[in-house]
Amino acid sequence: MTRHSAIEVPTTLMAAEAGQAAAAVTAMLAANAEAFATIGARLRASPPAAVVTCARGSSDHAATYAKYLVETMTGTPTASAALSVASLYDAPTLAGDRLCLAISQSGKSPDLLAAVEAQKKAGAFVVALLNAEDAPLCALADVVIALKASPEKSVAATKSYISSLAAIAALVAAWAEDDALGEALSALPGQLATAFALDWSAAIPAFADAQNLFVLGRGYGYGVAQEAALKFKETSSLHAESFSAAEVRHGPMAIVGDAFHVLAFGGSDRAAESVREAAAEFRGRGATVLLADPAGGDLPALAAHPAIEPILLIQSFYRMASGLALARGRNPDSPPHLNKVTETI
Repeated sequence: MTRHSAIEVPTTLMAAEAGQAAAAVTAMLAANAEAFATIGARLRASPPAAVVTCARGSSDHAATYAKYLVETMTGTPTASAALSVASLYDAPTLAGDRLCLAISQSGKSPDLLAAVEAQKKAGAFVVALLNAEDAPLCALADVVIALKASPEKSVAATKSYISSLAAIAALVAAWAEDDALGEALSALPGQLATAFALDWSAAIPAFADAQNLFVLGRGYGYGVAQEAALKFKETSSLHAESFSAAEVRHGPMAIVGDAFHVLAFGGSDRAAESVREAAAEFRGRGATVLLADPAGGDLPALAAHPAIEPILLIQSFYRMASGLALARGRNPDSPPHLNKVTETI
């Protein structure tokens, strides 16, 4: 199902910048093709014992996507670093042969820099996925992958997040020599443009008066569920929590009833079936549930490689989220109490 949008032409920077994601991904893939190949060859020749990701906010949600992709395609354990361990506790980092993936828009938050420096001193091979190409993080990286999203003026990150996901997919495809994923990435820019035009307007009246909301995903789709929940909070002042469709059954599902709202991200891999099952159960309890799923749901979604589908889902989501914020009387470009660049110690 690929209904095209009845949503009006973007009236916010957030929506306009999200619509530039296809161009950003095209530029990022072209600029870093040689770097991805070089990184892939190095990682195959000298496999790291583990991957450590260093990121916060939307970038840490991209790191969640990296965890599932790296572990399923290479078998390498992957974990997100607690940045405060380096920046506040000054704790020692065990030496080892690791890949450190640092993901950032600005590349200058002190806690991020401290964590990456600690990993580098401990022997890690540091790859930085970075939108600001003149950032301090560049000096710590062995290789810099320029996200090529250009400056974002809206506080809510969109195209830089999508470019981060695409860069992670390209890196892992090169590492695992996965031709199917590599071919899917070639088609991604065109699909992003199509995904941006899909009609998710039904979600705006459905969630306009929501007070509590769960966002469900699983596997490759869990990172974009985290991102969607953050955007609901940032741009619509809507209390939203993200859960794996498996984890939600370990307690959180007890509070879901007829006053609750749920957005569920499906997909074409095995993990998506549990998302559909949870969505059906919550719908049966009277919750307002919208399922975005290439297999068929309440909101249209494009079928693609299973690792690419979440990138397309979040592209469709961003446009709707901008419209929802406006419907709730919020300005998604300038949420209260937030700055574009957050520097934490």
